Amino acid sequence: MIRKLASGQYRLYARKVDPHTGKRRNLGTFDTREDAQRHEREVQYFKRHR
Repeated sequence: MIRKLASGQYRLYARKVDPHTGKRRNLGTFDTREDAQRHEREVQYFKRHR
């Protein structure tokens, strides 16, 4: 999940809520939405690639 911050940057959050904190895990902050989307694809590839 990508959200736009008040600073104008974009933050990538985990899709699932962390059971310990009840919040989504921060997976990085990026200057452009394209960068955040690119990193999300990398994360999903890494999670499913063996």
